[in-house]
Formats: sequence, structure tokens, C-alpha cells
Amino acid sequence: MNLARFPRRRYTAGFTPLEPLPRLSALLGPELWIKRDDLLGLAGGGNKTRKLEFLVAEALREGADTLVTVGAPQSNHCRLTLAAAAREGLHCRLIIEERVPGTYSPDALGNNLLFDLMGVESITPVALGSDLGAAMAAEAAAVAALGRRAYVIPGGGSNPLGALGYASCAQEIMAQSFDQGVAIDRIIVASGSAGTHAGLLVGLTALNAGIPLTGINVRRPQAEQEANVHALAVTTAALLGTPVPDRSAVSALDRWVGPGYSLPTPSMVEAVRLLASVEGIMLDPVYTGKAMAGLIGLAREGVLRRGERVLFIHTGGSPSLHAYAPALRDPVLQPQ
Repeated sequence: MNLARFPRRRYTAGFTPLEPLPRLSALLGPELWIKRDDLLGLAGGGNKTRKLEFLVAEALREGADTLVTVGAPQSNHCRLTLAAAAREGLHCRLIIEERVPGTYSPDALGNNLLFDLMGVESITPVALGSDLGAAMAAEAAAVAALGRRAYVIPGGGSNPLGALGYASCAQEIMAQSFDQGVAIDRIIVASGSAGTHAGLLVGLTALNAGIPLTGINVRRPQAEQEANVHALAVTTAALLGTPVPDRSAVSALDRWVGPGYSLPTPSMVEAVRLLASVEGIMLDPVYTGKAMAGLIGLAREGVLRRGERVLFIHTGGSPSLHAYAPALRDPVLQPQ
């Protein structure tokens, strides 16, 4: 798997930690480990940093001076794209898709505050169901009218080039597994825009790792998400020149989505509060909170066996926690 032939910016010094979760393991049974991609470089960390290393390198190669992208309210991807733009001296324009009506407020805390602090050039809210490609194309045209050049990054940075960031992460995990003498039996990751999930799958397949990868879906029905992940894995493997993962290797469980994307659930609140209280690690309500709720559920059901070594990929997102304070403190959502 030759990633060195792709231009890349580096926003993180070295590998992110691979750490045990001994107190959570004692509560749940499996031997749990965590990959701390919440500690990746750029503002507040998170998985999009790995994707942006490849995407921003391509933007700079093309001579772009402005990054344009899209995300939901409180988008971690938008925060990190804006941070990369600030690091590189570029402008940044954001399209905010209100996936739940009425949820975008420019005055909100969390990531919305950080958009302002990092000097976003413009934010354009659009309704769910809008043509996001057309909205980003319109922004790129507006940039061109100013005599500048835009580079458009898809939501989540989830195209084949961005997914290379998590093919690289698979390589990193295997190196750490060897160095630390930690043989991983299963990996669990949040599955949203599909780039992280697909990139890991491509990397693990290319390395012949033989480690099952379980996605915990945060937005879509299982069949739809699994199709999205496999389609992106196919095009990413083609870009990388490695074997295509088998469709049967794609798993994106949807039982912990709840009423919809970003909407709080009791199991998410339990997961966020539990990991914070027993391990001192912050999750986010939209992605990692629901993914950890899935891990907890699978452990309690016996799907994750006692003594099985399970690695959870912490994809970041904690800067948005403050915006969800009412839900995290709601007694109705607290575990009884």
C-alpha cells in the first residue's frame, strides 16, 4: 500500500495514542482499547484532520486560495476545514445543511463559536434536501468572480482522496499493534459520511489484517449506509491500487441512530457520561457518543465477548459538547 505517491500536508506530529480502557473494560467484559484520533492536529482534533491532509495538499497543488465545504450545524468537518484554511493562509466558505429544522444558530456555542473565532469568510445555511453540490458550486463561482480560485471539499471530506487518510490510519494501527504487542480482534467506528469507515476497510484489506470492522451508523438505515461505504471503498481501492474489500466485510449497524442524525438518545447520554466518568475521555453527542452506545450495547448483548480485544476509534467531536449541554443534563435522558 503505497501512500507516499500522494501529496500530503502533515497536521499531526507522529501517531495518535493507542490506549487501554481498563475501567470501562472491567464494567463491560471485553478488553477495550481506544485510538485517540480526537488528539489529531488542527483546532480541537478529530478524524477529518487525516482526510484534510490529502485534500488540502491537492487544493494547494491546484493553486486554490479558498476552501468550500458543507456540513450540518455543529459540523466537526467544517471546524477542521476552517482550521486547515487558517493554517495554510486560505479563505474558507461553509454551507450549513439544517438536517433538523431550526437547529442552526450563528450565536450557538460549540463549533459555531469556533467558526467565528477562526475567521470564516461566509456561512450559508440551507434546508435539508437542498442540492448541496449546486450550493457549493455557487460558492465556487462567487469566489471565481472575485478573481480567486476555490477548491470544493465534499461533506466529511468523504471522497476517495480523503478516504486515503483512514487507509493510512489502518497502517498506523497495525504498526502500533505490533510495537505495543496488542493483537486487535475487532475495530468499532462511527459510520457517517462513510470516508473514515471506507478508508479503514480499504487499508485493513490491503494489509491483509484479518480484523473485522464494525461501523455504528449515526444517520441512515443499515442497508443504505453499507451500500455507501462499499461504493466509496471500491473507488478508494481503485485510487490506491489495492484489492477491493468484499461487500460482506461491510457492517454499519443502525440500532443506535435513535430518532435521527444529531438527535440525543438515552444510550448516547449514558455513553458520553460513562466514558467521561470512568476514563476521563470526552465523546461527542453526534458521532462518538452513539458509536460508543453501540459498543456498550454489543458488549451487554454478548456479541463482544469477555476477553475479546476491541479497539474503538475515537473520531473526535468534543468541541461541540457545550452546544448539547441541555440534553446531556436532561433527567429524562439519564440512565435509570
